[in-house]
Amino acid sequence: MTQDSALLQAPETDLRDGSNSRKVFIKTYGCQMNVYDSTRMSDALARDGYEPTEVMEEADLVLLNTCHIREKAAEKVYSALGRLRDMKKERSKQGREFMIGVAGCVAQAEGEEILRRAPAVDVVIGPQTYHRLPEALRKAKEGQRIVDTEYALEDKFEHLPIAEAKKIRSRGVTSFLTVQEGCDKFCTFCVVPYTRGSEVSRPVSQIVEEAQKLVEGGVREITLLGQNVNAWHGVGANSQEWTLGDLLYRLAEIPGLARLRYTTSHPRDMDDRLIEAHRDLRALMPYLHLPVQAGSDRILKAMNRRHTAAEYLTLIERIRAARPDIALSGDFIVGFPGETDQDFEDTLRLVEEVRYAQAFSFKYSTRPGTPGAELKDQVPEEIKAERLERLQALLLKQQQEFAESCVGKTIELLLEKPGRMPGQLIGRSPWLQSVNVDAKALQIGDIINVRITGTGTNSLFAEIAEAEV
Repeated sequence: MTQDSALLQAPETDLRDGSNSRKVFIKTYGCQMNVYDSTRMSDALARDGYEPTEVMEEADLVLLNTCHIREKAAEKVYSALGRLRDMKKERSKQGREFMIGVAGCVAQAEGEEILRRAPAVDVVIGPQTYHRLPEALRKAKEGQRIVDTEYALEDKFEHLPIAEAKKIRSRGVTSFLTVQEGCDKFCTFCVVPYTRGSEVSRPVSQIVEEAQKLVEGGVREITLLGQNVNAWHGVGANSQEWTLGDLLYRLAEIPGLARLRYTTSHPRDMDDRLIEAHRDLRALMPYLHLPVQAGSDRILKAMNRRHTAAEYLTLIERIRAARPDIALSGDFIVGFPGETDQDFEDTLRLVEEVRYAQAFSFKYSTRPGTPGAELKDQVPEEIKAERLERLQALLLKQQQEFAESCVGKTIELLLEKPGRMPGQLIGRSPWLQSVNVDAKALQIGDIINVRITGTGTNSLFAEIAEAEV
């Protein structure tokens, strides 16, 4: 589940220092958590007079909010920095300010190396310290080159402003909300524990306050985020220890909050209370992203997943018993070191049994510093490519079959944005599919009943049903 986009936000500045407004362009790579982080960085910079722009050439500050999960992620960042270096030279000739910052997981992993390889960079800041970005930029203006990647002792969320209702409204009717960061699982293929740190959960009161602010700003659907979001825990009412299921029950009580989702989960943290929430909460959408990575117990053990294929399948049975209409999504890695033909066939067999509505699959690639990078018996590239092609064909077939099974159903649709055609609006089904509907008399943010009439390559088509919500 990746995104590579500029984050666009409406200006709402507070020029505390009396300076003229400056513009910031944020390029966001990677996961939903980076999208959320970019939003919060933009809010923090607004207090220093930075106005967001979607045009990089207009910016006085360019921030690359980076992701380290994909192959050659760092090299892609250095390539982008090379282009920004040339822009900075041109600005210098014009006597205009142009600052460059690198944030996110590549910043955390590379640190001082970024300043060495890219002398044009002014600030390098990690995902746990971006609340200190405004101060880092002030120091950079004084001539310092800043690297701030130490894990902060303070809670960064306590220092970050929550946007005003007007700005929230400009961003749409759906929103991300990070509730958990970091990972203690140490899967042998993954860099997250090294770039995001250990598992940390935000306090209940902080999450509820932010969710209420989002709803007051017009948000109707909130997706809770975390590297292992279902590892979230906190102290709730009566000083009781809460898990994610308890938190979902509390958030579902917020008036005006119509929909809840969460991602990404680990099978080991899918407890009874969370399964009960899927059974009981109308607001909790019937969609679950629950990565398994492989169907072979031998490979799962080598990956340090700490669950077996049978345990995963039993968990799926329990979830479906609680919520029969749930749509399942997953992640798969093919060609992990030592994977045999039989191991791969085990993965295909698991996919056949689960029947995914959506899934993400990748060839294994080494990540420096992870245990997997040191493993012997690396699978040849051509074998990985052939296996990935077979797996993706099966997953695509299942996705299409799930979409076709929706035709004729009447569902609730949250209208999110204009479509390409006049009068057309686009929303998301409860199962996270994009749905196109002719809705001239309706508004973004409405939740309506529609009947699914057909399928497209990556979306569904619908007509308005008689009853509305």
